[in-house]
Order: sequence, then C-alpha cells, then structure tokens
Amino acid sequence: MTGHVLTFTGTALVAVYVLDAEGTELRLAETVSGAGRSYALPARYPVSGRSPVADAFRAGRPLWLTPTELAAYGPIGPTTPETPTTPGVSLGALPLGGDGKGLGCLVVVDEAPGGIDADRRGFIELYAHHVAAGVEAAGPRTLTQRGPELPGLTLDRLRVGSFVLLLDSGRMTADTQVLDLFGIPGEDFDGRVETLLAAAVPDDVPALMSVLEPDLLTAGTAQLEFRIRRPNGELRWLGLRARVETGADGTPRRMLGVVAETSYLRPSADEVSLVQRLSAALAGATTVRDVGRAVVGALRDPLGAGRLAVAELQADQLVVGVLAPAEPAAWPEVWRAAWRSEWPEPPSHALPTLAEAVREGQVSIWPEGADLEPGLSGIGPGGLAVLPLPADGRIVGVCLIGWEQRHEFGPEERSLLTATAGLVGQALVRAHALDAEHELATMLQRSLLPRKLPELPGGVAVTRYLPATMGLEVGGDWYDVIPLPDGHVALVIGDVQGHSAAAATIMGQMRTAIRAYAVEGHPPDVVVAHANRLLVGMETDLFATCCYADLDMEEGEAWFVRAGHIQPLLRHPDGTTVELDVEGGPPLGVVADAEFPMTAAGLSAGTLLALLTDGLVESARLDLDDGVRRARQALARADPSDPGGVADALLGGDSRRDDDVALLLLRYDGMRVRPTRASWTVWRLPDAVMHARRFTARTLRTWGAEAELDVALLVTSELVTNALVHTRGEVRLNLTLTADRLRIAVNDLSPRTPVKPATVDWEATGGRGLLLIEAMSQTWGSVPLSGGKQVWGEISLSSPREEPRGGPPEGPPEVPPEVPPEGPPEGPSDRPPEEPPEGPADAGPEERTVGDEGDEGATGRRGPRRRRARR
Repeated sequence: MTGHVLTFTGTALVAVYVLDAEGTELRLAETVSGAGRSYALPARYPVSGRSPVADAFRAGRPLWLTPTELAAYGPIGPTTPETPTTPGVSLGALPLGGDGKGLGCLVVVDEAPGGIDADRRGFIELYAHHVAAGVEAAGPRTLTQRGPELPGLTLDRLRVGSFVLLLDSGRMTADTQVLDLFGIPGEDFDGRVETLLAAAVPDDVPALMSVLEPDLLTAGTAQLEFRIRRPNGELRWLGLRARVETGADGTPRRMLGVVAETSYLRPSADEVSLVQRLSAALAGATTVRDVGRAVVGALRDPLGAGRLAVAELQADQLVVGVLAPAEPAAWPEVWRAAWRSEWPEPPSHALPTLAEAVREGQVSIWPEGADLEPGLSGIGPGGLAVLPLPADGRIVGVCLIGWEQRHEFGPEERSLLTATAGLVGQALVRAHALDAEHELATMLQRSLLPRKLPELPGGVAVTRYLPATMGLEVGGDWYDVIPLPDGHVALVIGDVQGHSAAAATIMGQMRTAIRAYAVEGHPPDVVVAHANRLLVGMETDLFATCCYADLDMEEGEAWFVRAGHIQPLLRHPDGTTVELDVEGGPPLGVVADAEFPMTAAGLSAGTLLALLTDGLVESARLDLDDGVRRARQALARADPSDPGGVADALLGGDSRRDDDVALLLLRYDGMRVRPTRASWTVWRLPDAVMHARRFTARTLRTWGAEAELDVALLVTSELVTNALVHTRGEVRLNLTLTADRLRIAVNDLSPRTPVKPATVDWEATGGRGLLLIEAMSQTWGSVPLSGGKQVWGEISLSSPREEPRGGPPEGPPEVPPEVPPEGPPEGPSDRPPEEPPEGPADAGPEERTVGDEGDEGATGRRGPRRRRARR
C-alpha cells in the first residue's frame, strides 16, 4: 500500500507530523519513501521555530516551496546520505485539522525541479483532509501514551484514489484505486458517472447527486460520506472530497476529486455487519492463506487489534497461515525461534495456556496484566483473545488477537468473537480440503507434462504452466518440444475441452501420440491428421485444440498447422509484434477426415515465437480480442534477451484464473556454425561398403575433419553393412558435421529396430557390428522414420570446428575398373529415375537403387516434399 501512496501523490516522500501532548513540538509519526533516493526528515520541529512545517501549521494553510525557496530556510529540510544539506527538491507542508484543531502537518517531498504542479497540489490538499480525519480518529491517547506512533491510521492503511470530472461533457477519468474501492474492473468502466453511482446504496444517491450534478455545482470544496455495495455484497463507507474549478467566466469547468475508504473511522460497527463482512470474505477463500487474510482484513481494524495470527492444529504443531504484522521482530521470542521458513511453526507445548484453551474449546479472554507465559503476554500486553476454531466436532485451528493498549472486552465483543470462531473454523476445513484437492490435481497435471525441455541448437525454449485457481479439477492444457532429425524441432501446444480426469487422460494420450507421429518423420499436417483420427476413434465426447509448428533451426523456416487453436504470436527483432495468420482446421476429434493445411513463415535471428492457450487471453472478465492485444503489447515491451522474463511478463499478475494457462515461448537465434551435410545412396553391389567408405573419406577431407577419419570409416562400414545385410530396399548414407561432432547415419526401409547382442561367441561370424559402433561412437541410437528407420552414431571432434573449406563432393567416388559397365553410374543423377540401374543378380525389384534426384522418401524433410508423405 505504501507504493500506492507515492503513486497517488506523485512524490518521492510522504510524512506525517503530529502535535505532541504539550503542544510545543511537531513530531515525526510516519514516513513513506520510494525505492530511489533515500530522504531523511528531522524527527521534530518546534512549533514556535522557523521551518516550513511550523510555518504551515501556525498559518493554517498549505505552504508550497520550490527548491530555491526551500533552500532559503537553511539546513532544516529533507537530506540524503550523500547530501547533508537540503538537496534541490520541492516541498509541500499541509496543516492537518481545521476549526482550531491543530493536529499536525502532512509533508511531501518532490524531485521535480519546477515544483509540484497545480493539479497535484489540488489532489494532495484533498488527500490531507483524509489524513487529518485518520489522525483525529487515533485519539489523544496515541499522542500522550505512545509518542508519535499512529496505530489507528495511517498512510499505509489509507486507501485513496483520485478522479477528474469534466463538467461540460460529463466524462470522468478515475484511477485504478477508485475503481477498486467501488469494486468495478478497469475494463468495465466506461467513463460515466452513472457507472459509479450504480454501486451506491440507493438512500445515499441523492446526496451524491447534489455533489456531482453540474447544475448544482458551485466553486469551492465539497465533502460527503456515503455507502456502496460491492459485488460480493459487502457494505463499505467511502468519503469523497472534491474541488470545483471555474473558467474565466465563472462557469464550473471541471472537478478534481479524491475518494477514500472511511470504514476505519467507524470502529463501532455492530456485530451483524462485521459478521456479514467476514462471511462474504470467507465465501471466496479457496486456500488456507486466503482464510487467514480474510480474518485479518475483517477483524483487525474494526477491533483495533495490534497483532493477529491464524494457525491450523496439526499434531503438536501450530501451522501458521497468516500473521499480522508479518515481521518476526513484532512477535515474542518463542515465535521468532520457530520462524524457520515463511511463517513460524511453534510447538503447542511451548504455550501451555494456549494448549489448555484449545482443549477446552471455548473462547478465552485475558485482560491487561494477566499472568501469561511470555509467548502469549507479548502478543497482547493490553489484552489477549484466544479463539479455538471448531469444525465437524473438533478443533481444527486457533486464532489469536492481541491489543497493545488496554482493551475493555464488552459482552457484545465476546459474542462477536464466539460467532466468528465458528465461521473461520468451517472455512478453514473447507480451504484445507480444497488445498489438498488442488495440489493433487496440479501434481497430476504436471506429471503429464515434460519434466524438462531439451537444449536446442540455435534457440532457447521456455514454458510456463499455471493451473486454474477458480476451479479445482485438473485441466487439459499441454505443451511439448520435440527434437527432430536434420536440425528440426517440433513445438506443440494444445488444450483438451473441460476440467476433469477425463480431460487430463485425453491430454496425456494426445501428447504421446503427437510426439510419436512427429518422431516417425511425418510432416506437420500428417502428424495432426493422425492425432485427429486417433481422438475420433477413442469415441469420447471431448475434443481438443492444437497448434503444431515444425521449425528448421538452420534456415529459420517454420511450418504451422492449427486445429481450432488460437493463433501464435510473433515478435520480430525490431520489436513489432504480429498475430500470425495460420490457416486452421477444426478441433481434433470432431471430423475424422478433416484437412489441416500448413502455413509457412520465416524467422530471422532474434525472433520470439509464442504459442499459448486461451486461458492466458480470455476469461469471464476479458474478451479474447482484448486479451490477445494485451499479450501482444506485453510481448512487444519485453526484453528478448531474457526469455524467462518474457514468459513471466506475458503471464501478468492476475492471481485468480478460471482456466488453466499454458505458454510455450521460443527465441530463435539461428545457428552460429550451421551444420554441413552430405548424403549418398548406397548401391547394392558386392563392394558397396568400399564405395561408402570412399565417399566418407572424400567428404571428411573436404570438410577438414581428417583427424576422425579412421573412426568414421569404421562406423560407416558397420552401419552400411548392417543395413545391406538385414534390410531390403533403398539404403542411404548421411553425414552431418556440426561445431563439435560428426554424425553418421544410415536410413533403410525396415521398421525393425536393431538389437545389440548380449553376448558374442568366439566362433560367431557376425553380431559384432553394433558393439563396434557403440565402442567407437560417443553416442548412437535408432529413430523411426516414415516407412523405415535411421541408425546413427556420433563422433566427437578432437578440435572445434572451423568454417568448412568447401561443400560436399558432387557424387560418389568413381567406380573402380573391375565393376562391369552395367554397374552404377558416376553420380546418382546420371541415369533417369525411370531407368534405374540393375543391381546384383540376387536383388529383387524392391532393392533397386534410387538416385538423389526425385527421391521423396523418409530423408526429405522440408515442407513441400514432406507434404506428400504417406498418410
């Protein structure tokens, strides 16, 4: 709240000085300063002395000083650690209290070199009237018994906002605090006075109209207290102070107004209204901490309590939910010693009086000076109330309320405390059950999502998931990042309809299915089409939306497919943000034979891609178009160098959500050293392995990777041999050189995964190939491709890769002389595809060699070629 005080006044420091009991000094009671430069004010000013504060107090009118005027007073103003004399700041001193009631002064310090402008002066003067009311409500005992401290007010509790009303048009601009006091969301305020009047109690509307009606206005200041009914049914008292400004012709031109909550000025609220307020607050509490905050908000101020604690009873421990105040120094030693985390957890046996009161199950009250152990007497030296919280025939918690000054407990207050204890106990049990259910649902949801994201070459991906807080069942939002061969990566985000265990089950199945289809090598439209047919075949009533992106991390080319999902967002390196126009199909699970067209987009280095679910941009209080516009604005303002910070900025600060939120953000950086690739179709000839070795040797020499040549040739031999011996059809050798490793991969048309033998007999003539590959490679593996598989091994480079000296060789090495003329041609593209060369005599039709040109098998991955892949 202190930040709000500074935002409202627009100053660097706000302070309150009060008159001491003798009436000779103005003593500093409270100071609120910003996070910038630290200003210090004198602790006291003599009333008879010469100072801005004393002069304003004696004159009974505000005193506004520019830096030059303030300097003329000498070193009696604000100082900083770096500037022992008065720095170049402006100052305003406003007397508190009128009609001869000299209460003190409100002091504001401003860093503007030209002084505080007229509009801000007007708002601050109106604000000073509310501060004076709080000081007056604190009573004379505050000043005589406790020095300058003001427990009944002050700046950190004074909720105040401002508005400007243009009298010629009737349009009003109000800050967020005014709208919050009235309980009106910012997006619902249309700038009309009638919108605010609709929240007022009908009996108070005529008095309000007498202040706000243009025809009845006169120049000067008006003030009024009135009641409003908030959306949750709570009745709240507000105070309005306004000043009317006139034009040159004397006609009222505009009104400057300040609205503040004045409920704290009415501490004698009757028992019924306080219980109603507490009931309304507890009705919306969904967590144990919410219950504690509701109790603090409803009881501490009306009862004038100094300390309040709400705790659950778990075995022998007090599990604290909320303490007010939250500083350890404000609590006795036994509480401070148990402050191991955010809140203390003192054992109940350390507070025997408390344990006895809880066993009896009755509200216990001890007046000032009662003989209590230090752990309780320090909570309420002026009086202490212990409220056991009953529910379901047992005591589930305890509420402690302590007063600093002597507190008289009347019969009405005892009844009030007894009534509230039952309400809080029931709310605590309900919130505890909801907490456990929500934790279980969140755990189930997160267990179905990836534990961690893979490291991506040429980019950084971050994700965020937030469960709904308004509902407690598990949702169906999911995301995934899937590394694919050839430097591609698949980004997936989706949302299953509804919030239930069934939605979570479908979500897990969809995520697994899409990952499997993607790893098999299908293009994006085929992946989504397969997932759609799978969901239709499940015969469930639920459907799912999905957005799938296949991104080439080398080229920056992306292919998008959208199934009923909201559009992705793109932030270009220059900061411009757009909503991608991705052509979409229906949601998954609706139409079995639906088409899902692909949309291409190019990404340049520094681009941010955001995939999100509708919970982030749409709710009961937020229209979809407005939510997308807000997300785009947040994305444009964010710093792309910190993707995690960008994701947090997109989530915003709304803590109450009626839907899950999933966000997948990728910053595309481009690859510093792009991989170099070469591929060759292996002809099924008796000396095919020799040709494969020659191609590998030529390629590595061209790339300047001769240091790994021997190991690479051995891995090439074993991979090609296994493919030729154990599969039929096309075999293709692929070489990829990255910054720190060489990848050797062989594609074939057999879906059977190779299995490493457990043992190899000495007399065996085979079975050692995979063992050799494992021994010579840093890592190896097998991945399915559309209609076949790829077996690969990676070799670490002995030195960092330099930029390649040239491209791969144009074709396979020359055929040795002993190969008959009808053998393979010089290069795979020399013979037309429709006239493939004949293989060995024992090769069947499916073993004919396929050349590089026109091949649309599993190794082709770019959009148009992959689009024609088999469904």
